[in-house]
Amino acid sequence: MRIDVVSIFPEYLAALDLSLIGKARQDGLLDLNVHDLRDFTTDRHRTVDDTPYGGGAGMVMKAEPWAQALASVADAGTDGGTANDGGTSDGGTRPVLIVPSPAGAVFTQAMAYELAEEKHLVFACGRYEGIDERVLEWAGERFDVRPVSLGDYVLNGGEVAVLAMVEAIGRLVPGVVGNPESLVEESHSDGLLEYPVYTKPSSWRERDVPEILLSGNHGKIAQWRREQQLQRTAARRPDLLDKFDASQLTKADKAALTALGYEVTKDRILPRG
Repeated sequence: MRIDVVSIFPEYLAALDLSLIGKARQDGLLDLNVHDLRDFTTDRHRTVDDTPYGGGAGMVMKAEPWAQALASVADAGTDGGTANDGGTSDGGTRPVLIVPSPAGAVFTQAMAYELAEEKHLVFACGRYEGIDERVLEWAGERFDVRPVSLGDYVLNGGEVAVLAMVEAIGRLVPGVVGNPESLVEESHSDGLLEYPVYTKPSSWRERDVPEILLSGNHGKIAQWRREQQLQRTAARRPDLLDKFDASQLTKADKAALTALGYEVTKDRILPRG
């Protein structure tokens, strides 16, 4: 997978050289490149912003530096091919342009899985009041443009969001995480939160590991962990249960949810009362 990130603060993305993502870059699993938007300006001040039409506070990122930067990274992802301005960069699959924005679709684990299947992702880190809207319209001619939000809050720029998304997506690329089974057993992989985990010692500061985990009975351990998933999701993220497909529930799952005060219908999980 190729990933390009465009930012006016490329140093912000230095963390991508660390941990599993950094190792994946070294091993060639991720071709990850960070570009300075100011390198695509033409004035001596390397200006990337200007005042907004219609008035208002703040500044808006100028269109032309972004067009130049995005055209460059689109062409770079063609493995030696070229792309006309406004055409599809590789004659077939379009790169995905992800624009972090509080006005975008909320980033989810399901979206991370979807994006991990792509060959070329480009992230545009906006700043100030955002990027001139015409850039997204123009980019739609050669990219699959997706404004994406981490949640219902506002950041100073897109770099923090990109760090989170690149890690969430990159770790799903085959070979990046050493034990692929760990990807299956974590929060949101099946629509529920992950169960609690423990390690040695079995007793710590008068707090003991649940006895079931020391039993060696893998069937009962699996059942306990599933019950813990349901309990934790009900307590912390009941909205996830509202979206959960009840047809996936086992008889034991339904009994656990009933004990938690839920009513399970054919396809819904509903709180009583």
